[in-house]
Amino acid sequence: MNQQTKLKVYILDTSVIMSGKPINLDTNMVTTSSVSKEFSPGGKDYRNFQFLIEKGLKIQDPTKESMKQIKDISTKTGDKERLSQADKEILALALDVNKDDEAIILTDDYSIQNVAQELKIKFEPVSKRGITKKFKWTYQCRGCGKKFKENINTCPICGSSIKYTISHRENIKRM
Repeated sequence: MNQQTKLKVYILDTSVIMSGKPINLDTNMVTTSSVSKEFSPGGKDYRNFQFLIEKGLKIQDPTKESMKQIKDISTKTGDKERLSQADKEILALALDVNKDDEAIILTDDYSIQNVAQELKIKFEPVSKRGITKKFKWTYQCRGCGKKFKENINTCPICGSSIKYTISHRENIKRM
């Protein structure tokens, strides 16, 4: 299928549904069951979610293969600890959709945007400006400054606590 005939599919993150901002209802919308579980009956957010379902929002879960790819990429970017299960599923679903159609993630979550940028998945913020830099995150000791790839509570060298910090930043051009 060539680029001109690809269908645009908007993948909705929880933050977009909760924002209450208008969404073009004449589009193909999809989200994951993990996102749907974030809305308990009653309240404005739940009503917004139910309204979107009535207007055609579909619920679809990503493949295991795509989930593994998101785990690997989010580890590489350092966003793994910053992403919820629902966030990872949104990204993985975008990978699945991109196989046949054009996925566009609607999200205000900067970590989702950061990983999407790494994967060259299109995204659009709804309430916020959106990212302008791509980050790689790491863990660093507050005392001696030693950097670690994995999250640990205490530095084995000096005993200080560990903080999450940016190890690399790069300006991006939005797709």
